[in-house]
Amino acid sequence: MSLDEFREGAIGDIKRAVNRLFPDLQMNTLGNPLSDGTFKFTKGAVKGFSYLNLSGGEKAAFDLLLDLVVKSRTFDDTVFAIDEPETHMNTRLQGALLGELYDLIPDGSQLWVATHSIGMMRKALELYRADPNKVAFLDFEGHDYDAPVEMFPIQPSRDFWERILRVALDDLAELIAPKRIILCEGNPASPTGGKNEAHDARCYNTIFAGEFPDTKFVSGGNSHDVTRDRLKFAAVFPEVISGVEVYRLIDRDDHSSADVAEMEANGLTVLGRRHLESYLYDDEVISALYESHGRPADAVNAITQKAAFIAASVQRKNPADDVKKAAPQLYNFLKKDLALTACGNDAESFARQTMAPLIKPGTAVYAELKTAIFGG
Repeated sequence: MSLDEFREGAIGDIKRAVNRLFPDLQMNTLGNPLSDGTFKFTKGAVKGFSYLNLSGGEKAAFDLLLDLVVKSRTFDDTVFAIDEPETHMNTRLQGALLGELYDLIPDGSQLWVATHSIGMMRKALELYRADPNKVAFLDFEGHDYDAPVEMFPIQPSRDFWERILRVALDDLAELIAPKRIILCEGNPASPTGGKNEAHDARCYNTIFAGEFPDTKFVSGGNSHDVTRDRLKFAAVFPEVISGVEVYRLIDRDDHSSADVAEMEANGLTVLGRRHLESYLYDDEVISALYESHGRPADAVNAITQKAAFIAASVQRKNPADDVKKAAPQLYNFLKKDLALTACGNDAESFARQTMAPLIKPGTAVYAELKTAIFGG
């Protein structure tokens, strides 16, 4: 094969693969990186777009495709091994890239991929179902690699996928089962953990776990983060887990009725009250707390104290319905008045561990909150 034939064949394969992955990106030529310094592309309406200006995902995908196309011209009966090719790529692109790599492998070669990518695993399963004789899965769990190990392809059972996805998703593994994910406000869960992370989500999960076991609440940041879906739950999970629906829930705060109507028209769910604390410290919930400790008559005094704490907060220029600002004082009062122990060591943990479980089906506050989130 002449150099010109090699170049034309390689260019054609790379052009087609890149354009399928990125419809607005067209490679112009392989060029001469040694003299020109870079490859050139047409991106949208821009011609002569430099490789150096591509996004991280575009560069990573292009590098892998270029490397595979060039090397497969020389090594057409070998094993191509790629470790975690998903780096710098979003989930949708990861699966599509695996499909392109799969198609570019010569008939006499094999592609071995080690990955934690949900998108690539989903694509691999799709390819396996299309032709089980061309795709194989290896299970590396349960072997002693200090000694020789003989491994054989396995059938990807449900147990296998649950274990693989648990590694891939880490703390998000429990999101595999739910049919509905509701992204709400609150600091997101993190690998390092924190005693009050995902506070809102943990409260909602406690309140609705009984009636809505297929619903999982996940804290996704402040209201702007949830509105914009900063964590990309709505974009990613429906593609990764078939059948899952993702909703976004934000506090009412100071939004006007017109604001709420517009947000709901755009797919957001908005609480009927200012924030979650308005429900957690509802008069009915305080009454239930005192009743559970055998002192129902004393709830009246606690509710009066709540009103006093809110009034003092208003004097500090806080809104009259901002129960959250009065929550620390109310927590201290309730804990001392009822001589509570092991009830939560601060206002937020107290709300989660002591107050949230009291919002139950059959109470008016539960019915209101349920209607606000799940509809009538």
